[in-house]
Amino acid sequence: MKRVVDSYALLAFFEKEPGFEKVESALITANEKDQNLLMSVLNFGEVYYIVLREYGLAKAIEIEKIIQTLPIDIVDVDVNLTKEAAQYKAFKNLSYADCFAAALAKTNKAELITGDKEFQEVETEIKIIWI
Repeated sequence: MKRVVDSYALLAFFEKEPGFEKVESALITANEKDQNLLMSVLNFGEVYYIVLREYGLAKAIEIEKIIQTLPIDIVDVDVNLTKEAAQYKAFKNLSYADCFAAALAKTNKAELITGDKEFQEVETEIKIIWI
């Protein structure tokens, strides 16, 4: 089954925060099975701006290069994904970027790897792997 990783999970992995082992395991499995995880470009942008804000440009560029080596496909946003995300934003209590992670999981019939409790709102609609 396909898997989507959100910014919460990826940042937990980089910071070695609680649950990072599950993200690490998902990355190893993705590499072994040659089935990359998916991440919305908006969620990548979240990781980038958080690292940029907290650690500066050099660290943000370093993290971007590391992400490029991981078995993660950064998925561009199109009209269909945006409309699906808009449905979540209109009717669920999720941040706009989180709506894209949920929409990407839904449209790809994928599991979403996260520790962000906001996703409890959509747990009946998409499979969540909690870290």
